[in-house]
Amino acid sequence: MQTSVAKSGLWDELKTDWVCFDCELMPWSSKAQELLIRQYAPTGAAGRSALRETVAALRTAAARVPELQPVAEEYEKRAEMVGQYVDSYRRYCWPVHSILDLKLAPFHLLASEGQVHTDKNHVWHMDLLTRLCQFDRELLLATPYKIVDLEDGASEAEGTAWWEELTNSGGEGMVVKPFDFIAKGKHLVQPAIKCRGREYLRIIYGPEYTSPEHLTRLRSRGLGRKRSLASREFALGVESLQRFVEREPLRRVHECVFGVLALESEPVDPRL
Repeated sequence: MQTSVAKSGLWDELKTDWVCFDCELMPWSSKAQELLIRQYAPTGAAGRSALRETVAALRTAAARVPELQPVAEEYEKRAEMVGQYVDSYRRYCWPVHSILDLKLAPFHLLASEGQVHTDKNHVWHMDLLTRLCQFDRELLLATPYKIVDLEDGASEAEGTAWWEELTNSGGEGMVVKPFDFIAKGKHLVQPAIKCRGREYLRIIYGPEYTSPEHLTRLRSRGLGRKRSLASREFALGVESLQRFVEREPLRRVHECVFGVLALESEPVDPRL
């Protein structure tokens, strides 16, 4: 990363000898081996094994008792959804044997000497980091993006089609953000909203989440508490960076950090 920053000219451009990035390390499976081993894989294996035998028994019974055909079809659908669940979590994993198998995707340049870059819009951040990633394609991964004008129906349709193409081809989804890094209406606008794809959500909500009865329940959940937490954590994060670049005592920076940690301990459904 240090070499890439040097080759891109950012040290001189920003007049700094340090930078703070917001990044994602991929694949996420490298950070969640226990989750894969103890939750996803056992759920998929148990569901496939149980439903395989159940579907076989119901097919045999339905051949003799036609009234059982709808029950057999229901369990065939459930078996299909379990198969989709297994396929979903496998899609987002790849073997990691060394650091060379990892990818780092930077998507914000948060701060550098004397500056917190929240005054720049997201296009500035994405274009700068795309330039940075060109100098180390083995480790760094540039994030594609699209600008959508919510007052233009054609632009909205184009953005929707882009998301559908991305998720239908195996992509996890996209993160929707306001154009400005900090956007305010009547209140502070939520800094980002994750829009996952249909099959990625199967990992989070379980194999049968797409059944009508489960979708109805999921759509009725309240998101106000989660949105409030996201906005408060964002504000604290920006404040901590501002205090750091202004060289305030570390205890002042840590006040904000501990505030974020306290909010993270709030009892909110982690699947939201």
